[in-house]
Amino acid sequence: MGKVKKEKRKSEGGEETEKEEKEETWEQKTKYMCAIAQPLASRKLTKRLYKVIKKAGKQNKLRKGVREVQKYVRKGEKGIMVIAGDVSPVDVISHMPLVCEESNIPYCYVPSKDDLGSACGSKRQTCMLLIKSHEDYQDIYDEAFEDLKSLPAPY
Repeated sequence: MGKVKKEKRKSEGGEETEKEEKEETWEQKTKYMCAIAQPLASRKLTKRLYKVIKKAGKQNKLRKGVREVQKYVRKGEKGIMVIAGDVSPVDVISHMPLVCEESNIPYCYVPSKDDLGSACGSKRQTCMLLIKSHEDYQDIYDEAFEDLKSLPAPY
């Protein structure tokens, strides 16, 4: 139950290379999503959101995790809510869409909590994020915000 080591192979030139695992496709990631994960961000919007998350992480404008996000949303912070769609059990995040709608915060689901965690620069998985605006990445933030508004309503 320790760490898994990658196999090293010698190539024809005598150099050692690491064997890398294939990344999951979009269809494989969406297969594990829960039933309440609506509205789901498209591939393009998901990539744009991950880009905004990376830039917001550098500026310390992210709120990560259910407890922290919930606390600051109830205190009145605004931003974009990104929720992972493959959270188990669903009861952990099921109340947050309602809280977002009451606070007029746009939200969407992305397929993987692994990808969401790695986008914010963490090695751990993350269930949800709140992205706050900042002038360094305001243009990308505004594009993502407008795309979120154009998503179909979940109800």
